[in-house]
Amino acid sequence: MTYITPEQLQQLKEIEKIKKMIMRKLLTKEALERLGRVKLVKPSLAEQLELYLVQLYQQGQLKTVIDDSKLKQILTSLAKGQKFKLIR
Repeated sequence: MTYITPEQLQQLKEIEKIKKMIMRKLLTKEALERLGRVKLVKPSLAEQLELYLVQLYQQGQLKTVIDDSKLKQILTSLAKGQKFKLIR
């Protein structure tokens, strides 16, 4: 059994805080609400989506805010296991 040290717990909290900040910056209010609902139903899909969006953000590939309809498209493609390419 693996135990998490207080330092590791603090790091995880910091990463989650940064991830939430990036999501608020990237998504509209409606898209954030949808992400919250997805987290309740399919936490693994929501985690995958968040990591995907953070990667795109870090690579500078996101130039616009993602609205609810774009988020639905991304979720659909992630659920099918496809790569999603944002067209700018």
